[in-house]
Amino acid sequence: MSRRVFDESFRKMAIALSYTKGSVKEVADELGINHTLLSKWRQQESESGQGAAELTEDQKLIKKLQKELKDAQMERDILKKAVGIFSKGDGRYSDL
Repeated sequence: MSRRVFDESFRKMAIALSYTKGSVKEVADELGINHTLLSKWRQQESESGQGAAELTEDQKLIKKLQKELKDAQMERDILKKAVGIFSKGDGRYSDL
């Protein structure tokens, strides 16, 4: 099996996308590469002094909004579970 070679522009795009989405595994799956390879590229970039500083203002805003969305979804899921627990209880919580 031959080894795939990726050019520098693909690597930079993959790294930037992984910072934007916040998930190395998700981006690696989308691009069809191994997530350990993408992690290695990110580590090499951060060691060279570039890191997340290359993100544009729009990318930073997208990352912030994605984090807020993820937090809100987690809170919603917790509340759904709590409602389920209280609604199927033995009546102890029906007075609330």
